[in-house]
Parts: sequence; structure tokens; C-alpha cells
Amino acid sequence: MIYLDYNATTPCAPEVLQEMLPYFTQKFGNPAATTYPLAWQADEAVKIARQEVADALGVLPEEIVFTSGSTESINLAIKGWLKIHKLSQPEKKFHIITSAIEHAAVLDTCADIENDGHELTVLPVNAQGLIQATDLINSIQENTILIATQYANNENGVMQNIQELTTIAKERKIVFFSDTTQAFGKLDCKVKDLGIDMACVSGHKIYGPKGVGALYISRKNPRVRLHPLLHGGGHEKGRRSGTLNVPGIVGLGKACARIPQNLEQMQQVLALRNKLEKELKSIEGLIIYGENADRLPNCVQFGISNVNAKLLIGKINNDLAISIGSACNAADSKPSHVLQAMNILATYLNGSFRMSLGIYSTEEEIIQAVHILKTALKNQIEN
Repeated sequence: MIYLDYNATTPCAPEVLQEMLPYFTQKFGNPAATTYPLAWQADEAVKIARQEVADALGVLPEEIVFTSGSTESINLAIKGWLKIHKLSQPEKKFHIITSAIEHAAVLDTCADIENDGHELTVLPVNAQGLIQATDLINSIQENTILIATQYANNENGVMQNIQELTTIAKERKIVFFSDTTQAFGKLDCKVKDLGIDMACVSGHKIYGPKGVGALYISRKNPRVRLHPLLHGGGHEKGRRSGTLNVPGIVGLGKACARIPQNLEQMQQVLALRNKLEKELKSIEGLIIYGENADRLPNCVQFGISNVNAKLLIGKINNDLAISIGSACNAADSKPSHVLQAMNILATYLNGSFRMSLGIYSTEEEIIQAVHILKTALKNQIEN
């Protein structure tokens, strides 16, 4: 099978796996147990990994909290920041701003907060999938405590003008959270330089293991404090209780340490993506979403008029692994909320596909993938 769904998940890099393996067997200690060398060994491994994650983000290790992945990190960031405000002003209703193209983890978390009686503004985007600065400025209220927008979209790879947005937040002293899950590892994500106050990463997007991630929480300018979602044990300085997933954390750290190597390969990935788009454009009725915006170098989302994407993928999924949107929303039969927010024509919505490349992708795979797609399209038309 040709795998072109790297935005959904990446294979664990061999060197990452090798780094993890001893912590399942020989070095299996619990870092919270402080009385013997086996535990100290695990604790030291966690410290090293925390530094590796912090270095990749350009922050202090004390600003990193380990989680089970970006979904948990997002919930902790948004709900934890709101709860801190609620504890000091229990009668007040607070306001959060997000955008219409966010990952479901952000949108669903914000919707849950709105259901509790707080205010939510969901910003629109233009035809290229970009938030407009004026819309953000006009939506800010006296009780706005958080702006939550992604750095790069998981479906089409469109990158927001993040520094323009964070500057608006800084000028008004509003905390800015960014879902950096897809950008991290493909772009240089030094979050302090970008003006981001909280950010999330997930191991399985950067050639690390699934089920582990991290949340960056600024300690200074601004100092962000979060109320924990999980209680019991006081792990992670009381911010996220639960026995640490040491093998996963070690793997996340190693994956972060090899990000400079990944970034060096992004020019090669971009060249492959450009070739893929050139080949795809030979298909009649095909359009590329967000084509005129800055996008991640590995991703192309496209639509073909009057084609049923689900039926087509059902014909090719033994040979070609691609998606019709976010892996997290694969069970949802509705058209992509991202494409709807971009006002994509209805004739294209059900015929939309995402191909995302990785560091192991090859030119031969690109050529063969387009051939498989064209053959399936021809068969669908003839039948």
C-alpha cells in the first residue's frame, strides 16, 4: 500500500522506537517513586525528554506538561484557563474566541464551555481559509480571556498569519492558545518568537508514539496558570495527575530531538508535494483548496466536481491510503466543516480528498498514487 496520510499519523521512526524499548522492560521504574535507583532512572529519562520537547518549542522545560496527546492538551488549556477565572470571579461570564476551521478538539471544547453559559465567538475565514485580523479585533470584548486558533490546518495545510493574530492578542493582554499539532515538526515552531502563550504537540504527528503529547504553558509575560482537569497524586507540579507514560515520553523526546533532521527534509517533501499537485491538475474538474495561501509543505487537499469521495476511496483503499478530511472526524458523514467555512461549492464538497506526504514518501509513490486515483475515477465514470 502507498501511504499518503501523514497528517493522520506518522510511522514511529526506528531510532525513536529503539530509545523507548528499554523503558518497557529493564528501565521500567515509576518516576514518582523516589526511594530507589530504578525510579531515579525513569525520572532522569523524563527530565531529558522534557528538555528535548522544550528545546524544539524554544521554551523552558518547566513550561512543558506531558499529556496523552493534543486533545487532552487542548482541553486542559481551554478549560483550565477558564476555571482559574471562574474560581476568582464565580458570577462572571467569560468570552472565548476561536475560528470556524479549528480541529474538533477545539470546537467541541469551546462548545462545551458555551453550553455552560459562557460566550463564544467563532470567527469566519476567507476563501483561502484565513482568519481576517479585522474580524478578530472586532470580536474582542471586555470579558475576553482567550483566543484559540490553529497555526496550520489539519485538512488543507493552510497556515494562519499567526504573528499578526498574536500581536493583536498581546496588545490587548489576552492569552493566545494555538493548536500547533500539524505545524510542529514541519515548520520551525519557536512559540515564544511567534507570540504564542499556550501550544500543544502530539507524538504521533512527528514520527513518535501515539498516546503521548505535551502542552506548553507560558510562565512569564504572561504567566498562565491552569486549573487541572485530572486530580490525584499531584503529578506534573499539580497540573496533570496520573502516572507518567515513561516509554511514550522518552519517545516523544527523541522525536522532538530529531525535528531538525525532519526540517532539513521538508524541501524535498515540498518538491514532491509540488509534483503531486502538478500531476493532480491533469484531472478534469479538480481544484486545490487554499492553493493561493501559505501552506504546510507536505499537504494537498483537493476536490473533484460531482464525485463521491467515500465510494471512490472504498475502491482504492487496499492500494492507496488517503483521506477525505481529518482522521478524528472520519466517522462523521457530514461534509468537512473546514470546506464549508471556506464556502467551497456544493458540487465539490462530497468529492474532496486529502493527500499528506512524509519524510519516507518517494516520487515513485506520487506517480503511482495519481495513476491509481485516475484509474478509479475512470472506472467510476464508466460504471
